[in-house]
Amino acid sequence: MLFVLIGGALVTKTDSGDGCGDSWPLCHGELIPSEITFELVVELSHRIVSGLAAIMVLVLAVWAWRSIGHLRETKFLSIVSFIFLILQALIGAAAVMWGQSSFVLALHFGISLISFATVFLLTLLIFEADKKFDATKLIIDKRMSFHIIGIITYCYMVVYTGALVRHTNASLACPSWPFCTKNGLGFPTQMHEWIQMGHRAAAGLLFLWIVYVTVLAIKKYKHQPVIHYGWIVCSLLVSLQVSTGAIIVFTKLNLVVSLLHALIISCLFGVLSYFVMLVTRNKLNRQNDADQSNKSSIQA
Repeated sequence: MLFVLIGGALVTKTDSGDGCGDSWPLCHGELIPSEITFELVVELSHRIVSGLAAIMVLVLAVWAWRSIGHLRETKFLSIVSFIFLILQALIGAAAVMWGQSSFVLALHFGISLISFATVFLLTLLIFEADKKFDATKLIIDKRMSFHIIGIITYCYMVVYTGALVRHTNASLACPSWPFCTKNGLGFPTQMHEWIQMGHRAAAGLLFLWIVYVTVLAIKKYKHQPVIHYGWIVCSLLVSLQVSTGAIIVFTKLNLVVSLLHALIISCLFGVLSYFVMLVTRNKLNRQNDADQSNKSSIQA
């Protein structure tokens, strides 16, 4: 799934979306293309990897359903992981055959990200079932729950703005960092500059929010390692994300750094998704405890 995400970013970064023309799933209407170009190799490779991923995710989903279907989250994650993988493939196919606006194409990475996150969570469930670790009895207060839900929702919005920057070719609209000083001005004056600076501002706020919650986790969740160290990992990831974003500007869209940028945000979103799953468990455990307490009171 990481290869699917990085492959999609590579297609965008190298402008290889039209590498196979306007035909799908074939390239220029041919099973074996007669004329090989760099863009064709990139696009065709991404399609092959995505196809293999779809088969592997389907196998994993069915296998997990049968093997650990007794775990509450398994069936939901199995269904969502495959559905969103197919959905991102269909959006990619529609973009190839009929074309789409930059605002629609920016959704493609976000949908792939959800599919990746569900596969990531499904993998963690398997580790839990194998007793590699146990995170079923965590106690998460309402304040932390609010931050977790808020941050992952906001993070998804930041991801969309980042994808929009790529698809509108606004990556170098502001050649300086962190502010836009093009033409001697310190503020955006054109649409591409507004898109670029909007993404930077959104990413900066995400960085500050995650660091703040990490401080809370260090202070109040010392005895719950999953939360304590999980937020430390999030702070490291978001710091790397901001750093690579700056380096992209300084290096004029270095391809390796750009792909690393996409990789880091994928990992960060995966960790945040796991926190969301823990929040839902925590609420369910509280409800079960309350029901058990009411049942005991009635019996007494």
